[in-house]
Amino acid sequence: MNDVIFANGRLFDGLHYHHDHAVGVRGGMIHAVGPLDKVREDMSGASRRVEEYDADGGLVMPAFHDAHIHPLIGGLELRSGLLTECGSAEECLDAIARAVAEQRDAQGGDTWFRAGGWSLEHFDQRTGPTAELLDRVVPHRPAFLPSNDHHNAWVNTRALELAGIDRHTPDPPDGWIERDEHGHPTGTLREAAALLVHRLVDTTREEKRAALRDAQAHLHSWGIVGWQDALVGGYAGIDNPTQAYLDLVDDGDLTARVRLALWWDRHRGVEQVEELEAERERLAEAGLDAGSVKLMVDGVSETFTMAVDEPYLGGARCPCDGGERGLTFLEPDQLDDAVVALDAAGFQAHFHALGDRAVRTSLDAIAAARRRNGWSHQRHQLAHLQLVAPRDRNRFRLLGAIANVEGMWARYHTPAVQMVEPFLDQERLDWQYPFADIVNSGALVAGGSDWPINPPEPMEGIHVLVNRSSRHTDESDEEPPMRDDQGLTLTQALQAYTSGAAHANHQEDSGNLRVGASADIVVLDRDPYDLHEDDIGSAEPVSAWSRGSEVFHRD
Repeated sequence: MNDVIFANGRLFDGLHYHHDHAVGVRGGMIHAVGPLDKVREDMSGASRRVEEYDADGGLVMPAFHDAHIHPLIGGLELRSGLLTECGSAEECLDAIARAVAEQRDAQGGDTWFRAGGWSLEHFDQRTGPTAELLDRVVPHRPAFLPSNDHHNAWVNTRALELAGIDRHTPDPPDGWIERDEHGHPTGTLREAAALLVHRLVDTTREEKRAALRDAQAHLHSWGIVGWQDALVGGYAGIDNPTQAYLDLVDDGDLTARVRLALWWDRHRGVEQVEELEAERERLAEAGLDAGSVKLMVDGVSETFTMAVDEPYLGGARCPCDGGERGLTFLEPDQLDDAVVALDAAGFQAHFHALGDRAVRTSLDAIAAARRRNGWSHQRHQLAHLQLVAPRDRNRFRLLGAIANVEGMWARYHTPAVQMVEPFLDQERLDWQYPFADIVNSGALVAGGSDWPINPPEPMEGIHVLVNRSSRHTDESDEEPPMRDDQGLTLTQALQAYTSGAAHANHQEDSGNLRVGASADIVVLDRDPYDLHEDDIGSAEPVSAWSRGSEVFHRD
């Protein structure tokens, strides 16, 4: 690999902005940072050819990291047909019909049709989409379609038949089957009930390998070179990516820097820690870092399974099948025991926590680990954070907990906000995604996307962190800001998706452009510091580098 100087651009080094700095790369590492003449001098000592990359006035910065993402699911949905752009039930059906038509050679028999990304907001909020509706476009093949939040699955009649689901099938303890007035399943499976069908879906090893490879290329195209896969081991409706990662390692194709969050089986106790340690060791021998464990504390706001302290409003009007205060999949004492044991075993706890009750019990579990084990360096993190009560915001700093600030959630025009809005009082609505309060308390934060639930583009997430609304191209799609007093500065937002996320992912030598760090670099086509705040998200990668090798180049 040749020596390279990134010149003629502005510089963000992971912490600070510099107007006139260049970066020199040698041997896959950052060799020099500073004014261009000084960098040229520092790079001239060896008898090696030095190339200059012309940043053309754009921003040279650390490549992005994502601290909460699901690449295999995203890759499978890229290949099978995304429904995220559908604006109605009919548009979803049209998209499904087109995808089925493109797969005519696979029609008939029991070959599964898969697609994903549909939104609950386009269907009946209480019952979800129906098998009868899906049968119109997929009448013969079994079909399994996870929702965009991946806490629901839409299946057709053939899928229900193959799974043996009927009026006599009991609901699992941590999910439920939507039914008609006679108890017959209607086609939507909530939470863990999706597993009743997903266990039959025949995704091959090669399909998973290809999907993960596609996902990696897609993420590199947005300047992302490292991530934490937030669910490894398989959950209801979510494929286990472990073998796909091993295959990419064996093929020499894994160019990303990856940390894996192993799944905590909520139906078991601390006896599973020994098995998780064995899996961590097995994967480490193969070159993979599985030092994190995912704990699903509550559900999601769209199905009112987000755990809240005070009941949802609306009484009988609320489609609160998970209970008037949502669901907690782990009781506080179970969560305390799990986190104390994981912390002692050297694991990072990665919490799925949306509601204020889930956030509090997660922080309480970290506090229990601090009391029992003393201070550790596992970098426990909480993701999603839709509702955080004021009294808990300073606790992130006090406990050394990382707040995963997923930019694309912190805006009005999402089902997560709009579907729950009628059932929360104004005080709790104002508690949504209070990122500025958390950051300004001195807490550590890490950027994430939750792709494919949200788009993976870091600059769009950064745009929302700053503006508290998504970027609009015309007045018709303009979105009012959500509590603009909770917006971050551009520097804070860039830090979250670079040095902050790399720190959360235990990538010590990435996320910054200091001498001796890995040459993980992205070049943006324009400098967001020169743009109006309304245009921050328009800056896009033109080149991305991992360990000194270019992994993406925009033609």
